[in-house]
Formats: sequence, structure tokens, C-alpha cells
Amino acid sequence: MATEWEGKSRGTLLGYQIYIFFLRNFGITAAYALLRVVIVYYTLFSPKSNRDTYAYFRKRHGFSRAKSIINIYKSYYTFGQTLTDKVAISIGLREKFTYAHNGIEHIDNLLKENKGGILISGHVGNFEISHYFLEDRYHISNISMVTTHAEHQDIKEYMERISAKSHLEFIVVKDDMSHIFEIHKAIDEGGLVVFTGDRYMPGSKTLTENFLGKEAHFPMGPYQLASRLNLPVLFVYFMKASKRHYELYAQSAEFKARDAQGLLQEYSESMEGILKEYPLQWFNYYDFWKDRKE
Repeated sequence: MATEWEGKSRGTLLGYQIYIFFLRNFGITAAYALLRVVIVYYTLFSPKSNRDTYAYFRKRHGFSRAKSIINIYKSYYTFGQTLTDKVAISIGLREKFTYAHNGIEHIDNLLKENKGGILISGHVGNFEISHYFLEDRYHISNISMVTTHAEHQDIKEYMERISAKSHLEFIVVKDDMSHIFEIHKAIDEGGLVVFTGDRYMPGSKTLTENFLGKEAHFPMGPYQLASRLNLPVLFVYFMKASKRHYELYAQSAEFKARDAQGLLQEYSESMEGILKEYPLQWFNYYDFWKDRKE
């Protein structure tokens, strides 16, 4: 990968079709076994991603050289498992998984107040599948997720055809900035809008903050919007705790109005806490801290 996120995911339509055929016909455990082989191939032919992931474990967590190298494979495998889980759940295997929650009352309270709010997650765990679990609890249409829809178009259309319909609303980032109006409309109607607070498109405005011991760049948009509108903010994560079990975390942010930097600092500290518990689930496989320049 490049030193910046390039705005697109990897994989081919045929690869997705073969893997989903295997998942449907042989089950989740067999799919995990096949995944181990796929990850070996990916590890051998991803030198840049390997280098950046090694630096994350070695420099950000202070792991030994041997442990950092081993964790490269473990991290890719964990990421592959979360993608497998996402597909399995979306094609009707939701009952194969369980989840528990820590702080879900914060989401309850925001929805009851009906005044709008912002949820900030990140590319850790798998918050994208949380709505399949939360639909049992909420009118999920009151929660909208801002996304780039970075998948290739043919893969996106294929997944839409085979997946169970979700009532979660998606707000797609567009070049004409019309998504800004959709975000404000959702908030004005008392809804909650979910942003990923750790990744930005090349050329967009950023803020910097110390994160895991070194300055890093973060997208300005979510923090600026929340601080200007003085909206309540929750940091939310959906982490893979074991083979088929997830943990939902929702943490309330305390920050001053129009203090985007202060909100980002809180988010950074929140993410650090999550990654200390789940170090393998950092899924930004590029030069996040610009370590290569050193």
C-alpha cells in the first residue's frame, strides 16, 4: 500500500464468489481454515503492508521483533475472520454469533432524546456489522453510517444481491459534497450519524494528534462538525472477542464546544485503550504514522 490510504479495497469478484460458495457449502469453520492459506499468500506478496504492520507492532506497542513478525500474520488472519463474519452474517448466519455490550445505554439515551448525535468509530474491529445485532434493539433506520463505499462496483453489486436487507442508512461521500446535506438532515431528524475517525481521503483537511506515542493525521470533518454543532458524541467499537463472539463498546465524549482538537485528543485516548486490549485489530494497513520517511 502507499503511504496514504488510496480509497479502495482489494480483491476480485471471482475471489468473492468462490469464497462465499465455500462459506455457504462448508461452513464458517471450514472458511476460516481456507482463510489461513489465503493469508499465507497475502503475507508473502504484500511487502509494503508487512513493513507498515511490523512498524505498528514494534514501534507503537513495543513488541519484540519476533512477536511483531508473528503478529503480522495474526493481524491479517483476524482481519480476514472479521470479513468472513461480515459475509456470513449478511447471508443469513447471524444466529451463529453472539455479542455483549459495554455502554450501550449511551446509545439508548441519545435515541430517546431525539436530538441527534455523532458516533465515531474506526478501522478497528468490525463496526460495520454491528447493525445486524442492534436491529433487535433499535429502529436501526435512526442510525446512518458515512461511507466511501470503496469496494469495486461489481463486488458491491454482487454483495447487495446476496445479502440480507438491512435498514441501516448509508450516506455515501460524494465529490459534489452533497453528502453534507444528508448528514445534517439525519441529525436534524434526531438520528445518529456514524463516522470513522481514523482515515481520510488524500487531499482532504486533517488534524494531528499524538496517538500511540507519535503524531498522526486524522480527518478533520467529524471532529469539526461535532464541535461546531455542539452535538453529543460517542466513541463506538465492535470488537471480535473470540471465534464467534463480539463486544460492543460505547463511550461518551466530554469536550468543549468548538474544540475539535480536544475531541480528537479524547478519541485518540479512547482508541489507545481499545488497541491495548485488542492490538491485532488495527486494520489500517498503510504508513499511518509516516514511519517510512524516517
